[in-house]
Amino acid sequence: MPTARDPHPLDAEHVLAMAAQSMFDTFQRTAMGTLVVDREHRIVWISDGYKRFLPALGHAEDDFVGRRVEEVVPNTLMGQVVDGGQAILMDLLTNQAGSFLVSRLPLRDDAGRVIGAVGFVLLDHPETTMQPLIDKFSRLQTELVAARRQLVEQRRTKYTIASFIGTSPAALEARRQARRVAQTDSTVLLLGETGTGKELLAHGIHAASRRAARPFVGLNIAAVPETLLEAEFFGVAPGAYTGAERKGREGKFKLADGGTLFLDEIGDMPLALQSKLLRALQEQEIEPLGSNRIERVDVRIVAATSRDLGAMVAAGRFRADLFYRLNVLPIRLPPLRERLPDLEALVETLAEDIARRSGLAHKPLSADALELLTLQPWPGNVRELRNVLEQATLMTDDAQLTPAHFAATLPLVPGAALAAARSEVPAATPAAPTRQALPDQVLALERAAMAAALAAAGGNRVAAARALGISRAAFYVKLARWPELTGLGR
Repeated sequence: MPTARDPHPLDAEHVLAMAAQSMFDTFQRTAMGTLVVDREHRIVWISDGYKRFLPALGHAEDDFVGRRVEEVVPNTLMGQVVDGGQAILMDLLTNQAGSFLVSRLPLRDDAGRVIGAVGFVLLDHPETTMQPLIDKFSRLQTELVAARRQLVEQRRTKYTIASFIGTSPAALEARRQARRVAQTDSTVLLLGETGTGKELLAHGIHAASRRAARPFVGLNIAAVPETLLEAEFFGVAPGAYTGAERKGREGKFKLADGGTLFLDEIGDMPLALQSKLLRALQEQEIEPLGSNRIERVDVRIVAATSRDLGAMVAAGRFRADLFYRLNVLPIRLPPLRERLPDLEALVETLAEDIARRSGLAHKPLSADALELLTLQPWPGNVRELRNVLEQATLMTDDAQLTPAHFAATLPLVPGAALAAARSEVPAATPAAPTRQALPDQVLALERAAMAAALAAAGGNRVAAARALGISRAAFYVKLARWPELTGLGR
């Protein structure tokens, strides 16, 4: 019933309709131009104010109304508003007609369906009256472009397959397998001891693949606390938990979308998270932490480990189904002790890189120093070799590195053993070693290493085999080539 205070009560829908009409009328009167498009993006009406922009756009009114808005208004986002149903309350539009401050709103029917959109030109030549805002916008755009460029640079690979140096059979086979798997999208599992170059080869596989122009994202599982791993993998939804970023955070799967995700030390993956990783690999779908939304991704996985995953599966510490999913294309990277013929080339390359990074002159190794390096077991492989070379280079001003420069870092083969390899054993190389064929030089180095190990171990063959980092059976096979060595150290 009407009251004295409110004789004509109105229902909420009527008030809302009046408000919408009033808002449109106000915008239409104050705006410098208005146009309306239908569900198919066709222009159905323009205001008199908008007509003054038509000559600059190269159209007459009859040629303008009825056409798709994208065809006659360059850079417009009206179609996006129709298709997405989301308003764009404030935007800068620039085309041959000038620069404009515009607002775009979707139009809906009584059922809430989008039936078109209305656009208002609020201000033309906003650069004259909104210069501070324009400058800020321009600066943010420049910073965004720079940040994107920097991110692309960071996601590029640092190495190629050719960066895996060596001409030994083991090195050649590793490169051959890497080139072969690079042509596929299947999961690759790199197996090898620490320091053998697994990450380097992962970069190389990506660089040789069809995904080379897309991101290469790496994640060292052993370096991330277990409680944070799920977020690192799959990302975090906005406000997922107290302290979470307001806009959320993308995980490594999303960052690597379209490219390659390198999972280093996969053997350290917690058992509880392995099932979620398996689903992501199989379905190419992820669910950010704190979200119910499934996101599709296109990611190629290259995993690496120094652990025996088969033994971990048998012990119940690694899921068998995840192991089979990862072990599609396994590549074993040989330890340095199995590719000693590559040592000289590795030393040369590493020494040049150390000189470049340190700003010092390149320091070559003497023949004695190189021989000393060949006698080491190298449990840390190429990474350990680099560390030893870097320490020796930085701790001396001498122009050349000799065995004395490695005394502090290579205690495993004392000088007496090296002397034994030279004096107590008949020379195995001719006077002009540079004329020897490569296989003969390799055998000579192997013989010297066997002699030094036996001399240092007092003739104990088990201890000598352990010092060389090979099995006892392999040691006896090699020893059979040189029976004259059997009496060394006794």
